[in-house]
Amino acid sequence: MIDFQGYGWRLLDGALLTAELAVLSLVLALVIGLAVASIKLSRSRVLHVLATVYTTVIRGVPDLVMMMLLFYGGQIGMNMLIDQFNHWVGTDIFINLNAFMAGVITLGVIYGAYMSETFRGAFLAVDSGQIEAARAYGMSGWLTFRRVRFPLMMRHALPGINNNWLVLLKATALVSIIGLSDMVRIAEQATKATHEPFLFMVPVGLGYLAITSVSEIVVARLRRRFDTGFNSGGA
Repeated sequence: MIDFQGYGWRLLDGALLTAELAVLSLVLALVIGLAVASIKLSRSRVLHVLATVYTTVIRGVPDLVMMMLLFYGGQIGMNMLIDQFNHWVGTDIFINLNAFMAGVITLGVIYGAYMSETFRGAFLAVDSGQIEAARAYGMSGWLTFRRVRFPLMMRHALPGINNNWLVLLKATALVSIIGLSDMVRIAEQATKATHEPFLFMVPVGLGYLAITSVSEIVVARLRRRFDTGFNSGGA
């Protein structure tokens, strides 16, 4: 392995941390997105309004600004709630989010808004006749969702999920501003110490490109799986 003037292993650790951060943030974003999309498609007027406010605010504010607000404001808000809880029950609990968990939660909340619109559009694209046919066969609501609606929805959602994932992956570089030692922050520190930006920034760019390439392979396999039974031009 190239030593990179003593920063090689640190860059590798930063790359692994970046990958972990991106994957965990994606999982959280998918869960939030699916939940918010379901709320938007529900009949509850109040929940629909709250979900709409959430997606509008998140998508309307730059990611960097939102990350700072959620990181610092979220910690302050959580401390206020815990203080109230301690006052009521007489305990002395204190929770301090580390930079990694803060980064995961922040990215998950931000990109959960984008995922929700992807899921909502995909749900609406599912042919209602397929759902009616499943019910006609006597499938329960949950079985219809698991065996019919969800696979059909995913077929429409995968391109949007892939695009959101790629943007989320690049947005992990922003977590360096909250003190997380990802590969961008380590490369920045190495650049300041050695004054050789290309020696460190080029490998960082290649690292992101490598993760992206692996992601494209995974998505291609998922698309083939969910496209089973459909021809290339079919709906």
